[in-house]
Amino acid sequence: MSLVDTAVIAPGRLFIGGQWRDAADGGRMDIIAPSTGAVITDVARATVADVDAAVAAARAAFDHGPWPRMSSRERARILQRAYTLMRERTEELAQAESLDVGKPITFARVVDVNNAAELYEYYAALGHRLDGDVREITAGAHAYVRPEPLGVVAAITPFNFPLILSSTKIAPALVAGNTVVHKPASDTPLSALLMADLLREAGVPDGVFNVVTGPGSVLGDHLVGHPDVDKVAFTGSTEIGAHAAALAGRTLKPFTAELGGNAANILFADADLERAIHTVISAFVFNAGQFCMAGPRLLVERPLYGVVLGILKDAVPQVPFGDIGDPATVIGPLASRTQLDKVAALVERARAAGARVVTGGHAIERDGGFFYAPTVLADLEPDAEVVVDEVFGPVLTVQPFDTEDEAVALANSTRYGLASGIQTSDLARAHRVAARLKAGITWINGWAVLDPAVPFGGVKASGWGREGGPEALQSYQKAHSIVFDFGGRA
Repeated sequence: MSLVDTAVIAPGRLFIGGQWRDAADGGRMDIIAPSTGAVITDVARATVADVDAAVAAARAAFDHGPWPRMSSRERARILQRAYTLMRERTEELAQAESLDVGKPITFARVVDVNNAAELYEYYAALGHRLDGDVREITAGAHAYVRPEPLGVVAAITPFNFPLILSSTKIAPALVAGNTVVHKPASDTPLSALLMADLLREAGVPDGVFNVVTGPGSVLGDHLVGHPDVDKVAFTGSTEIGAHAAALAGRTLKPFTAELGGNAANILFADADLERAIHTVISAFVFNAGQFCMAGPRLLVERPLYGVVLGILKDAVPQVPFGDIGDPATVIGPLASRTQLDKVAALVERARAAGARVVTGGHAIERDGGFFYAPTVLADLEPDAEVVVDEVFGPVLTVQPFDTEDEAVALANSTRYGLASGIQTSDLARAHRVAARLKAGITWINGWAVLDPAVPFGGVKASGWGREGGPEALQSYQKAHSIVFDFGGRA
């Protein structure tokens, strides 16, 4: 793998008001490659003063700059240029994302950069249709509704899909006319810095998009609670999301959150088994299981339980694993030593509680990286920790069920409700069961089929609000009703 030239990462400084600058106190922090454990580069470690400067720049750009006063078509054309530049710089973005997060390079190109670019293209297209609405009201009066931007948006994103999960927020926020302060995860900030450079090249005016890098526990709290931030868009863990929501609530600012997940994948006996097994494996190993919409819980109709475990025992160890620079690799490392230790400890506690390790169940020493073998666990109690909690690693639990009602009850038995899946050849059953699942998205005979036009988000402890589709765009706008009273009513 030819590593990304870290000199192009601008060079690891903060992007505020259209300028690259050092942190106020000159602080720096190392960025570690998960595949080797080695330092890639260092970036600025921002302070609260830097967050204040970024918010001030965004506030000034919103209150006095051209961006919110442009027509939405003008903003759309700039987002379209951003899409074009992302296509031209695909390899640069993919190499940075692969190196920074530990993603296999093929997935970084085909999934991460491709999906992120399509988000800019999609919202650029919607930007040509941000029209108001005339309402028929009582005689002698006239009303129309203007969609208006909210103001300064804080976009806070996690370590697992930095480029995609920032784009789900930044693209709709920008085309709606807002300004943005982006706080990427402290472990994986490189693509955010590249996007700052790219958006400036596309024509986004100074101050409209700003990036601050550093610890979320300090910077994130200050950003969420900042009185000049008008909206918060957050993706991360349920616990941190609940904390951030409470902070945002103090100033009554709109808050959308895509939080943790623990999706169930229901495999009925009438499913196309070969296709279903492929889907099951993909759903829990994709991005080394570090995916809120992963499928870590497999529910199998009892007649197939032993058969499926046997197939998984043979098939899972064959999934290409290891070198993220090899185009054939499917499973790379976990994103940090902390994440590796967390997954390993959870599996060990499951083993100690009586779970059967069908395959995997151990870390793998490779080049100093943070690798964990894809793992399948069986013979679990319904309330086992590894079943009810989010693992966020390449671990699959397998449970049998006897009836459709039992499958639905098991699927809905956790506090999460982000994604779900159904593998069946019975179309009526697919519709019937999908309607009963408490999740923001349900895939039938597939997994992780995502498109910018389709909204996704959670229920229960998986958050609220939606990203993707026109639904996301609406969350970055306010409806301003304007009513003329011409008099003359009887």
